[in-house]
Amino acid sequence: MTVRAAVLPAVGAPLEVTEIDLPEPGPGQVRVRLAAAGVCHSDLSLSNGTMRVPVPAVLGHEGAGTVVSVGEGVTHLAPGAPVVLNWAPACGDCHACALGEVWLCANALNGAAGVHARTADGTELHPGLNVAAFAEETVVAASCVLPLPDGVPLTDAALLGCAVLTGYGAVHHSARVRRGETVAVFGAGGVGLATLQSARIAGASRIIAVDVSPAKEELARAAGATDFVLASDTTAREVRALTGKQGADVAIECVGRAATIRAAWDSTRRGGRTTVVGIGGKDQEVTFNALEIFHWGRTLSGCVYGNTDPARDLPVLAGHVREGRLDLSALVTERIGLDGIPAAFENMLAGKGGRALVVF
Repeated sequence: MTVRAAVLPAVGAPLEVTEIDLPEPGPGQVRVRLAAAGVCHSDLSLSNGTMRVPVPAVLGHEGAGTVVSVGEGVTHLAPGAPVVLNWAPACGDCHACALGEVWLCANALNGAAGVHARTADGTELHPGLNVAAFAEETVVAASCVLPLPDGVPLTDAALLGCAVLTGYGAVHHSARVRRGETVAVFGAGGVGLATLQSARIAGASRIIAVDVSPAKEELARAAGATDFVLASDTTAREVRALTGKQGADVAIECVGRAATIRAAWDSTRRGGRTTVVGIGGKDQEVTFNALEIFHWGRTLSGCVYGNTDPARDLPVLAGHVREGRLDLSALVTERIGLDGIPAAFENMLAGKGGRALVVF
């Protein structure tokens, strides 16, 4: 069956919106008609080579939709079921999975090397980060599909597949923010806005948003920020001034740049926690000296997919949505069609924030 999709023909090349030949689901697979897909900065990282995937590929890893059909052996899903796509399904057998650290599964991205579809001339296409959500329909492994809990709008539910799980997990699983603590969030894009909302849910007493764009202040405050700091060489000093000259209990970096990671570390109080969510390139080197590591007693940690287990955390997030504590629509700054994806990439490069949501 032919569907329209956004294809990355080669690393560094512009995306091309074109028709592809998508096969019917085979054993253990599910066909999903997309309702929406989020345009995540990780998609930009895939397109420019910061993160490596086989190409040509159909990108998009944050999506939600409705099951169209299922392949042999799939019994937990049926046509018509609303679902969220999970781009990093855990295998359950590797060392990380055995430890319960499913977000570090060694085999999670094995599916990205497979043949997902073909172009009109027969060129094989790979499924980006497993799920190829930048398309009207996709065929994925059943492990990449999670039932959508009741009470969550299907279109907005796409954001649960990456931005919200990542931001929520960074707060609740990686940094383990406690009620009454102060939190500084660096970067007010889609993940950053989800992180701000999650810090509010966790009961943080002061939530400081940091961004290079003054236009982000309104978005950040709507998401739960009590303060906004325009990023500069004095950011750490300003964060300390807002926190009794101590620094934030927790700083969460959602950008992936060496300078921002360093600023987040410098903004963290003695004995506090700095969590890095942003994905940076190999050229982004961060330096520390041995004495400061000893003196400040801070903890610096990475964070993959929010250190979440999507099957466990998705129902929790749905509960927050139903109770009005988590506003998915507040993360969306632009609703576009499939043809608008290339322009959305340009907006990300220009530092325009929030989340562009592709609505099919």
